[in-house]
Amino acid sequence: MTDPGAVVGILANPMSGRDVRRLAARASRTTQESKREQIARAVIGAVAGGAQRLLVTPEPFRIATGAVENLRLDAEIEVLDIDVEVDARDTARGALAMRDAGCGALLVLGGDGTNRCVARAWPDAPVVPLSTGTNNVFPVMVEATLAGAAAGLVASRRVELHEAARPAKAVHVRIEGEPDDLALVDAAFLVGDRVGNFLPVDPALIRRLVRARSEPAAVGVSAIGGLSCPAGAADEFGALVECVAHDDGGRVLLVPISPGLYRNVHVAGARRLELGEQVGIQGPGVLAFDGDRERTLVSGQAARLCVRRDGPQVIDVGTSLRLASERGAFAGRGPWHDAFDGAWTKSSCC
Repeated sequence: MTDPGAVVGILANPMSGRDVRRLAARASRTTQESKREQIARAVIGAVAGGAQRLLVTPEPFRIATGAVENLRLDAEIEVLDIDVEVDARDTARGALAMRDAGCGALLVLGGDGTNRCVARAWPDAPVVPLSTGTNNVFPVMVEATLAGAAAGLVASRRVELHEAARPAKAVHVRIEGEPDDLALVDAAFLVGDRVGNFLPVDPALIRRLVRARSEPAAVGVSAIGGLSCPAGAADEFGALVECVAHDDGGRVLLVPISPGLYRNVHVAGARRLELGEQVGIQGPGVLAFDGDRERTLVSGQAARLCVRRDGPQVIDVGTSLRLASERGAFAGRGPWHDAFDGAWTKSSCC
């Protein structure tokens, strides 16, 4: 039965798919128009899945608000009042506001970094992560209509969260004298780099990778682990990869370090990392989380990292739709169909 309080939130990062890596490699550019169209399809799917209330956040490009303002839906649409600074904190504020509003499922449009921002604010958020970033491992490439339907099914409890989702793995980071941090895919220790650098990672600067996921069919730093010690989302272990400078030996791997950009990486060693096993790192250097250089370790400053399965609850779209099909969740016609059928008829040429 549909939950009349079924709430789905939509968080879209307006800056994902638009950074300088598109100049340094051959990554495709994601336009605001394409995101707006994705959101419109996802919202329609969410209502079909049983969502009764849809939450969006404001931002200068009006991606989400513009996507929903002209849709005729049998659901309430609410624009949450949050402070907008056009930075990563907007995502965190939006996630917290949606959690507090009783959101049962969250559609996140962005890359690994966007989903990391959500996880830092709401660690066990029930998410359907839709890919719009650069080097994406955590989000999935799936038709937005179906992603929305999965979110609606879970939010309305036609499909229970525990049936369609499981916690993701995450890399937990404890830094001496500083706040803790986390990554959803990997934490990389780099030498000779700097915080805020958005160019593709120079493999010669990588010294250690602690990975929740190492996917062979991925692009970016994840591919280094994927080609040396695979660890998938379902595996109950992570991976530890040691790298050296190009003149210090190691096994040479040819890795797609960014879309359309292969580079040699010198791997000194790689092994499975058991969940909860601690890995030590000492500065000087830079820690990059899910591809973003964010924390500097000064000389002698220590950090300890481990992988645990306590991240966001990732809703599997295929599982959600299969269970819904078995239960006849889409049998019959809902009242919103009449509005859509009428709109389609008026706009059709025949």
